[in-house]
Amino acid sequence: MAVVDQAKANIILSTLKNIEYGSVIITVHDGHITQIDKTEKTRFESKRVTAKNQK
Repeated sequence: MAVVDQAKANIILSTLKNIEYGSVIITVHDGHITQIDKTEKTRFESKRVTAKNQK
């Protein structure tokens, strides 16, 4: 089982609270968190042209 100290838990929670789209990867070695990666996506609203929109 991974050892999670309060500082690491706070970083993980803060990362999760501040991401809208993307992923958070927590890397564990020998039961200890060694790395936290965040990949954030920026999404744009797409305006698709359909037959209904062309009239």
